[in-house]
Amino acid sequence: MVSPVESTHQKAVAADTGIVHGGLKAIVDCNSFYCSCERLFKPVLKNKPVVVLSNNDGCIVSRSDEAKQIGVQMAGPYFMARPLIEKHDIAVFSSNYTLYGDLSWRVMETLRQLCGEKKVEVYSVDEAFVDLPDMPAEAAARYGLYIRKTVEQWTGISVSVGIAPTKTLAKAANYLAKKNKQQSWCVTALITPEEQQKALQSIRVTNIWGVGRSYADKLINMGITSAWDLRNMPEQWAIKQLGGVVGARLIKELRGESCMDIREQPDSKKMIASTRMFGSPVNDILSIKEAIATYASLAAQKLRRQRCSARIVTIFIVPKEDNHAVDFRHGPVISTSTTLPAATSVTNELIKPAVQLVEKIYEKGRFYKKAGVMLSGIEPDSSIQGNLFVPESKNKGRFLMKMMDNINFSMRNDILKFAASGTSRNWKMRQEKRSPRYTTRWEEMFEVK
Repeated sequence: MVSPVESTHQKAVAADTGIVHGGLKAIVDCNSFYCSCERLFKPVLKNKPVVVLSNNDGCIVSRSDEAKQIGVQMAGPYFMARPLIEKHDIAVFSSNYTLYGDLSWRVMETLRQLCGEKKVEVYSVDEAFVDLPDMPAEAAARYGLYIRKTVEQWTGISVSVGIAPTKTLAKAANYLAKKNKQQSWCVTALITPEEQQKALQSIRVTNIWGVGRSYADKLINMGITSAWDLRNMPEQWAIKQLGGVVGARLIKELRGESCMDIREQPDSKKMIASTRMFGSPVNDILSIKEAIATYASLAAQKLRRQRCSARIVTIFIVPKEDNHAVDFRHGPVISTSTTLPAATSVTNELIKPAVQLVEKIYEKGRFYKKAGVMLSGIEPDSSIQGNLFVPESKNKGRFLMKMMDNINFSMRNDILKFAASGTSRNWKMRQEKRSPRYTTRWEEMFEVK
């Protein structure tokens, strides 16, 4: 069976001489992803302004193009943007991560079916790199359009596609595709040297993938303002001024020399964290222990997902500065940690020390607004070093975790949990404007009338 990529490649035979040897890279990026997910089940919101709020309905984390044009600021506090939102009748939703996660999975599975299982690298919840074969420049743009239309038809989520010989150039192409959606049909291919030069000359260094704010300020002060200026700098200069080998690799990528391959599996994280704001400030130790146990469970799930175990458990709590008024600033963080005798990914073996640590930092009578758990000292399960003085982890513990993960994944909402996590969870975050979890709950399934 011929894949869509091969079919497109065959149809576009060498009519175009701009073929790139070594393959092309594409990045598929969902447009205003959280807003797109909300619009999918509310067609009445098409072409209308939409915003999605962060955990606890604190800040704005996603805006539709219409909301951007009105002037709603990204990451701004919701209470400050509320007058503008109410004036323009902007639709507001609390974060619905269960829905977003499921739709993200559908988008990534669609890409795997189109391009091949081993040719898709999931970069984030709404982005994925795709490895494409050699093809003429004209065919690359057509195939990008085919990807965009297919993903939208199969999942309902609109995407932008950038295609180029390297990941960095593909990100630049995607930036232009999103910036000029009407003109580019959300697809931009930078294949020929002429296309790359014109594009890089129009992109400021602040918008280059891999250039952080401090480096961008440094480059601008040196008179390097565009991506094209940076592309023409010597590699030796980049090694000295732009972070060593990483800077030199960036220069090469901008020149069209691929230095970063598509990875089917992302690198394992060196630290895993789970943190949340409380729905309202709490001052009793039981609620804080329940929250810490819950966050330890979530972190343990992430740990097992990458087939690793952790040796160091760190917890933190953030006190509320004023016990009578809500404070939106970051308060002082109080933390403590412990090192386990042996690395583990079994939830109860991580919950126990995490909850015990609460006793060390909790102050009676003080209110707290946030808590979290961080796991570090992470090792692959295949190379955990044994400890002569600690019994080896029981196989039944790992088997139990596997069964719990399977049930929770299929039933969602952590239907199985440890008692230490609590049942009422009065401290859980606010989600006053959350939409139904249409795709993962029978009782919340979308109804067609």
